[in-house]
Amino acid sequence: MNAALALQGTELCASLGGCQVLHAVQVGFAAGRWTSVVGPNGAGKSTLLKVLAGLLPGSGQVHLLGQPLQQLPARQRARQLAWLGQNETVADDLSVHDVVMLGRLPHRPWLGGPSAEDLAAVERALRTTQAWDWRQRTLGQLAGGERQRVLLARALAVEAQVLLMDEPLAHLDPPHQADWLALARALVAQGRTVVSVLHEITMALHADDMLILQQGRVFHFGACADAATHAALQAVFEQRISVHSIHGQWFALPTFFLHPNAPTTAP
Repeated sequence: MNAALALQGTELCASLGGCQVLHAVQVGFAAGRWTSVVGPNGAGKSTLLKVLAGLLPGSGQVHLLGQPLQQLPARQRARQLAWLGQNETVADDLSVHDVVMLGRLPHRPWLGGPSAEDLAAVERALRTTQAWDWRQRTLGQLAGGERQRVLLARALAVEAQVLLMDEPLAHLDPPHQADWLALARALVAQGRTVVSVLHEITMALHADDMLILQQGRVFHFGACADAATHAALQAVFEQRISVHSIHGQWFALPTFFLHPNAPTTAP
């Protein structure tokens, strides 16, 4: 175990429906850095995140902040690691405030009411995601993007050192996607560790590091600004995207747009 890593997975294997999805994956995420996880459909991105979070059984070892994940008491694990998953089911009749307060359960005594600290954490999270004004509405009254911001607020309310987010940009419009990027950078500036699965490759290139998966194995791990990472990214997507710097920012552009006169195949 590398004590300098906030989260580490060793020889991780996992299966879904009798089919092996992860094949002896080894990953390590340093404290105070944001890593984006990308790869083609079916590469095992969401499965890896669930195994790292302890939400999906598998073989291998996961260490969280230097300790074996499975040996941590449930409440301690829930305080140290926050999770935002895809298409999470939450009762639609719960108020927005109550949904976000769920993120404070690991900090509260059994059957105890919320403390002033809990209430302050929930307010901070809701204001950060610009959802404070909806706090009395029910989750079922919200649009998809609004609901996603509330679930993000619930993860933030935990105030964990490590945050795992699977498709956090789902349903968000471009301005709120930009807000999420700013939030990820702010969390890292506070010393938190962020690991996020993203399909939006240009957004993923804003991270510090990039983990590229292919067919359940690590294809590449490196800094988002490195040429080797860009080459690996283009290779794993079969040269159908190309990475370019525009005004000092990295963009992943479909190769069709780079060669508009190239012949196309009619559908």
